[in-house]
Amino acid sequence: MFELLRNMDAFTEDMFNRIIAFQEKEHPAWVAELPFEQRIADLPLHYLLFSNGDRDPAKYGPTVAPFYPLHWEILRFAHYIQQLGANARVCDIHCGNGFIGSLLGREGINIFGVREPGSKPNQIENFYDPERFQLHVGTLAAITSGFDVALSSWMPANINITPDILRHQPKLVIYIYTDHIDERTGQRQTGTDGAFDLARPYHLLDEWSVTQPENLLKEIWPDLTGNIEETRKVRIYGHQNYQFDAPATTENPIVGYDWEKELQLIETAHQAKALVKARGFPA
Repeated sequence: MFELLRNMDAFTEDMFNRIIAFQEKEHPAWVAELPFEQRIADLPLHYLLFSNGDRDPAKYGPTVAPFYPLHWEILRFAHYIQQLGANARVCDIHCGNGFIGSLLGREGINIFGVREPGSKPNQIENFYDPERFQLHVGTLAAITSGFDVALSSWMPANINITPDILRHQPKLVIYIYTDHIDERTGQRQTGTDGAFDLARPYHLLDEWSVTQPENLLKEIWPDLTGNIEETRKVRIYGHQNYQFDAPATTENPIVGYDWEKELQLIETAHQAKALVKARGFPA
């Protein structure tokens, strides 16, 4: 069960080296001219949990993205989208730097992103794959070409864009959001109450949640930054005029992104530490 931890020392050294390289902007993620595949290679999980230390929050949003996406989730999105046909078109609303949308594009999905003029940019402003993702700077209302799927990933706080989405009558609506309330402001981190609840002619096809444990990194490496527990939610709605099948179960393991390799080892370390504590030993 804990076989992964045999190489913990080497893993720790490599992880800290990559964290420092990213902090010093020596990681390829910072270079927009490089291929997307190269930019996401060895991307530290640390920077999908936190922003770079020099980020000015008054000017910039998260350095990379507001959460760490998992490959099985992206594949699940693709499963539903592909049932609409090979030419199904996806609109990544409030797409930020295009990072999340580009991961979906890698699965053969036709996707474009909408970036509102004047919206606060990510610290890495453009982090998309130009071969698989098209960026449109403008408003959702100005989109006239039509699309089949609306992807709403991290709707801006205290804004309900759902009515604007439904005016386009998409066949699928995918929400990625959190109900978390910012303790400093007392406001929701994404959207508004009820923004992610659709009624007829839409029905819920699928939903799940991913919880980011408290002190995910700090619990194992005390020198690293602590984090609060936060649950990210996903809901997928389909229009009642279209038929969708749930994904079939498979025994073949899904190969995760590079940051998921870190996540797996860290989760294993958490399990080992909990077991040691349960047996009455200091951990």
